[in-house]
Amino acid sequence: MRSALVGAAAALALLAGCGSPDSAAGEQGGLSVVTSSHPLEYVASAVAGERATVSNLVAPGADSHDAEISTRQLADVVDADVVVHLSGLQPAVDDALSTRPPDHLVDAAPYADDDDDPHFWLDPVRMADFGDDVAAELSAVDPDGEDAYTAGAADLRQRMQALDADYAEALAGCRDAALVTSHEAFGYLADRYGLRQIGIAGIDPTVEPTPARIRDVLQVARENAVTTIFFESTANPAVAEKLATELGVRTAVLHPVERVDDGDDYLSLMQENLEALRSGLNC
Repeated sequence: MRSALVGAAAALALLAGCGSPDSAAGEQGGLSVVTSSHPLEYVASAVAGERATVSNLVAPGADSHDAEISTRQLADVVDADVVVHLSGLQPAVDDALSTRPPDHLVDAAPYADDDDDPHFWLDPVRMADFGDDVAAELSAVDPDGEDAYTAGAADLRQRMQALDADYAEALAGCRDAALVTSHEAFGYLADRYGLRQIGIAGIDPTVEPTPARIRDVLQVARENAVTTIFFESTANPAVAEKLATELGVRTAVLHPVERVDDGDDYLSLMQENLEALRSGLNC
């Protein structure tokens, strides 16, 4: 991975003189926007509407964390009018952007203010606020489209407010309920709606929990009469299923909205998460 990245970075340096920040817009008749994960693509597409072509560096079904950036994608980054990224999530993208910093970058890092947890997009309120940042940067590049971008951000905010209202209403009786998850990817969601996230493992789903941690989680689950152990859609459910069997409870899927297949999108997956929480929490 590292050697491939070094080669790609060298290629990026060669590409640096191949276009100006406005070249892609001139060729396509609209802005070109490159994003580095599905949630960011969702925001950029909603805000930009028809005034931009939005492309995502992460293919459908691929994991955002382990994204490898091809030379062609690096060229797309160089030619993009605006790049929308979350620094710290994807080392390959961070390295590429440091080689040739884009003139117009929207970094979502201020919204991921928990250094250990990047999943700010699981909080609809943060997503709405981030949309305003995207609209401001697009307007700086394309002043003629400011009204359209502002309207796109307002429409996104309406969607996020409706989603937030659905969550708040459905989980109103769940204040301080224990949310036992296979790993701690749902902190922003838990904080927004007053849940207590209890991770079997930490933030990294590839790290196996220790026996002591499993004992602690079992104790918390029993004390809180937990009825469901949640695991990620793309994670190995073995540990969650083992705990559920020992407790005599069921398992259910929560989606971190990182690896998104064709036909799915942020809003539909968040609605699926709400249904899982509504039926799975003891509240």
